[in-house]
Amino acid sequence: MSSTTPPAPAASPDSAGLPSPGAPLLEVSGLTKHFPVMGGFPIRRRIGAVQAVDGLDFSVRAGESLGLVGESGCGKSTTGRLITRLLEPTGGRITYRGQDITRASRRQLAPVRSEIQMIFQDPYASLNPRQTVGRIVSGPMEINGIEPPGGRERRVRELLETVGLNPEHYNRFPHEFSGGQRQRIGVARALALEPKLIVADEPVSALDVSIQAQVVNLLQEVQRNLGIAFVFIAHDLAVVRHFSQRVAVMYLGRIVEVADRDQLYGNPRHPYTRALLSAVPEVAADDAAPPRERIRLAGDVPSPLNPPSGCRFRTRCWKATERCGSETPPLVRAEGSGEGHLSACHYPEDVAALTESKGSRGTKGVTGSVDLEISKEP
Repeated sequence: MSSTTPPAPAASPDSAGLPSPGAPLLEVSGLTKHFPVMGGFPIRRRIGAVQAVDGLDFSVRAGESLGLVGESGCGKSTTGRLITRLLEPTGGRITYRGQDITRASRRQLAPVRSEIQMIFQDPYASLNPRQTVGRIVSGPMEINGIEPPGGRERRVRELLETVGLNPEHYNRFPHEFSGGQRQRIGVARALALEPKLIVADEPVSALDVSIQAQVVNLLQEVQRNLGIAFVFIAHDLAVVRHFSQRVAVMYLGRIVEVADRDQLYGNPRHPYTRALLSAVPEVAADDAAPPRERIRLAGDVPSPLNPPSGCRFRTRCWKATERCGSETPPLVRAEGSGEGHLSACHYPEDVAALTESKGSRGTKGVTGSVDLEISKEP
């Protein structure tokens, strides 16, 4: 089975039990989550399953940030909840610091819970409206029996100041804050136990653009100072590129490409990644610059209730052949790819080679089993 990360030298855990930078902290193999669909009358029975996540393989090193991107409904948030064991996996394996936590009981998960925290997407639903900010942020410390120096209240006030809130907000309730401020409270709560891994599910999507950069920079500073690893789930490809060292692209429940951010953004090998990156808005500083390529895919994303056989992107791909429908492409390193650059495609792209041969940033003449429109936009 191919690994989604380049081989790293073996490293022994440090005095705190945390693997040294470069060693795998979290490893996921064949991770699957199917939600049953019930129907029938008068006896309800299972008539199908939504294949939200279907066979993911990836790993996260200590102190690393892995970005997870893709269209809405591709399974990103479900993956995050599986990693934190908020959802029970249907299949596969989740290993944290060498311990298999896939089917771990509540008691077995207790010491792991404090080390894996989550920042939720919805700042309105993730906070208890009946609790004060102080109670919300200090709750994890109370549950885990942690008494920081100076007391919990002092620690909470320090965390509030760290995330850009007034320490005097300690006794306020969530309804007294804006959406952006509520998300900052969620960040403070995630940091309360000094975790080793944080799953950030769209942490800046609810914030104003002027505030997004501040929060992302805050998370980067926290990562550098505390050595926290991140699984950063987002739609904004520019934010992911700024924050993450590696990026994994998901489509319909599967990872189709994973690579170092410079390799993935500079030379995407999977057709879906190339189409996704072409949709990112871009302002040309030079009027003389050649027009950028824009790929518009025909059709809709297939239903996860009945995904296509073989390659799940084949129904919208301009390079699809009969082989794509009969064989599921493995996530492997394609010829000419950089170290650790993996893609799940029988006919991987090579944007760098195409650009060099054509002398421009894009090409025409890419049609196949589905209609595809490539336009040149100023």
